[in-house]
Amino acid sequence: MKTFKALSAMLDYPSADMQAALPEIRKVVRAEGLLGPLALARVEAAAEMLGAHDLLTIQERWVGLFDRVRSLSLHLFEHVHGDSRERGPAMVDLLSHYRKSGFEVTASQLPDYLPVILEFLAQIPVADARAMLREVAPLLAPIQLRLAKRGSPYAGLLAAVRELAGETALPADDGLPERDPTLEEIDQDWAEAEVRFGPGDAGFGGAAGAGCGKAADWVARMNAG
Repeated sequence: MKTFKALSAMLDYPSADMQAALPEIRKVVRAEGLLGPLALARVEAAAEMLGAHDLLTIQERWVGLFDRVRSLSLHLFEHVHGDSRERGPAMVDLLSHYRKSGFEVTASQLPDYLPVILEFLAQIPVADARAMLREVAPLLAPIQLRLAKRGSPYAGLLAAVRELAGETALPADDGLPERDPTLEEIDQDWAEAEVRFGPGDAGFGGAAGAGCGKAADWVARMNAG
């Protein structure tokens, strides 16, 4: 399941270690054979971009996409609940699911972060990993579309992730051009009340999982499997 790990590394915040590992990452993805020719070509294009520039440049590009633009966030529950208090119990449930499988998330990352999800999937049977990806594929498709409209090679990595789930079709284009938000728009977009994640937090309605909606349903199906 090294392909899942490779895509996790390429989608995560760029590091010198990732850049140094790009030749091995490309070799592993080709050798494992989980992706078709088009997806492989897209991964190669993303690898070329990540290796062709100095680290600071690609870090700035990554931040400009995934940190500044909320609709491109790689924290998937952001696209389900935003900063509402319903997101907290879903986080707790997902973290519990990881731990039951012997997977620990570092304190610096939230469990719904796509590279973390992919790293977890790299450690479970491929059939189970594909099934879990099918649950999140509807969240990934709009992000891929928005990245493609910006001409970002990261769109190809999202396409590769979705192909692993057996998904290739994209939603209809909304016709709106993608552009970088202004500083004022960024401030307004992220001006939300603080939300804390953890069991027993005020406003979560008691037991973990209460009122989690779509995110909780996703975690429940994972646990049932």
